[in-house]
Amino acid sequence: MARVAGVDLPPNKRAQIGMTYIYGVGKSRATAILNEVGVDIHTKIRDISEDDLNKIRTLLDQQGEIEGDLRKRIQMDIKRLMDISCHRGLRHRRSLPVRGQRTHTNARTRKGPRKAAVAKKKAPGKK
Repeated sequence: MARVAGVDLPPNKRAQIGMTYIYGVGKSRATAILNEVGVDIHTKIRDISEDDLNKIRTLLDQQGEIEGDLRKRIQMDIKRLMDISCHRGLRHRRSLPVRGQRTHTNARTRKGPRKAAVAKKKAPGKK
């Protein structure tokens, strides 16, 4: 099983798709890396030689943040926004949509399940 950047790549997937299992690597970045190494994007992960895997590992290390470093940087960016109390930070803090989407209806994914409305008891009327 191929292991790149601490992630086990699925052996039965095509190389381009298998590379996307690494956090921070999408289809376009995977294609660029495989072209630079000289591996066809249609080959299966199990058919990539160990030498090519080493080239992929070094290329990913050179290109920048992936996996844990990227996750950590994104979380620190969100924390910074919340600390300075900007609009985006307040939306993150309240678990509401950050990028201007409507919330009167929709936004259930971000807001969570609906809160059940509690019916008030009627005050006893005077006779």
